[in-house]
Amino acid sequence: MTQHAEPDRGHVEPGGPTLVRTAASDSGEVTVRKLSVGPMDNNCYVLVDRATNRALLIDAADDARRILDEVDDVGVDAIVTTHGHADHWQALDAVADETGAAVHLHPADAERVPRSPDVEIRHGMTVPFGDASVTLLHTPGHTPGSVCVLLDGLQPWLFTGDTLFPGGPGGTFGDADAFSQIMQTLREEVFALPDATRVCPGHGDDTSLGVERPHLDEWQARGW
Repeated sequence: MTQHAEPDRGHVEPGGPTLVRTAASDSGEVTVRKLSVGPMDNNCYVLVDRATNRALLIDAADDARRILDEVDDVGVDAIVTTHGHADHWQALDAVADETGAAVHLHPADAERVPRSPDVEIRHGMTVPFGDASVTLLHTPGHTPGSVCVLLDGLQPWLFTGDTLFPGGPGGTFGDADAFSQIMQTLREEVFALPDATRVCPGHGDDTSLGVERPHLDEWQARGW
């Protein structure tokens, strides 16, 4: 079996410095900023199209002032909330109001989030920011409306919210049906992407699909 090297961990600490990297997307270079906010070590990602300085924000999770300071040098076109758990949207109102960015949320999680979305997410829809864009994948299981955000390119970047972490899927809270759903989601949608795909989760460090793929059957057997 081919061994896949682990990507750099992409480690950030709550209140610590922002990690800045560059992704070569299909439409050009995108700067990816990763910062950890709030008591649950939530990752907030800011994707910036370098050609236009327009941005897309993934999960305005907490610490609105920190996030707003992070985006004060760009124009934010869109905010994607990966799912409706409260730790992923504590700063949503403040950040959306100040930036004027369009809020994107899957309707299956709409009752979990106090702010109504400007755009209801549909599986496979494209969200532009400047000359760049991402594709939104509906990946239910952790919640009914969970989504992943795909920045495609030679080495794709997949922002998985709480759908996939290093070592396994996001929690399904003892619900066997939800666990079956998240595993089906992973096999059919997420792991349909190439092994080189970088996985950037909603908490903690990065991984890649190549590193995680050999463990799918193990996760299925253990039931979590």
